[in-house]
Amino acid sequence: MVLPDRSKQANGNGPGPLLMGAASLLGEKVVNEQEHNLGDIKEIMLDMRSGRVAYAVLAFGGFLGMGEKLFAVPWEALKLDTTNNRFVLAVDKERLKAAPGFDAHAWPDMTDVAWARQIHTFYGTEPSSNGGMETFVPVDGMVAGVARGAGASRGHAMGGAPTQSGPDARGSEREEF
Repeated sequence: MVLPDRSKQANGNGPGPLLMGAASLLGEKVVNEQEHNLGDIKEIMLDMRSGRVAYAVLAFGGFLGMGEKLFAVPWEALKLDTTNNRFVLAVDKERLKAAPGFDAHAWPDMTDVAWARQIHTFYGTEPSSNGGMETFVPVDGMVAGVARGAGASRGHAMGGAPTQSGPDARGSEREEF
């Protein structure tokens, strides 16, 4: 995928490097400071409480998608290189091989506080100042794309009115967002 010219600002041909669509970053190359290829971005994970990007999922190793390992890299650990349309991650290639990773068919529970702490410790980052990964709450019964059961949380239905379910749903009392 070829990204748009990230140097352009809102008065040019696009929003520029300060505001970008998440889909435009998928498939982007990640290198380390020694210019070694570390893989590419497979997914961008959003913290639905804060609206911030929590992690980029990096795919490393393997051949034609077979045998590759996935890594949740804290967004703060990645630096955007607009000149070369890529990200830079300050980690040695050999160290990345030892990073906490997972298989594409067995994603970790990214809401687990101990898991988040391990990831942030490995990359030398801190969870965001608004609570970061310490207070995960399922959104509309989903956590990392996995249903958590009826009434797991409350929030807006996509494109619809506010909804509420679970033990806190009381008659006409509805929490508005």
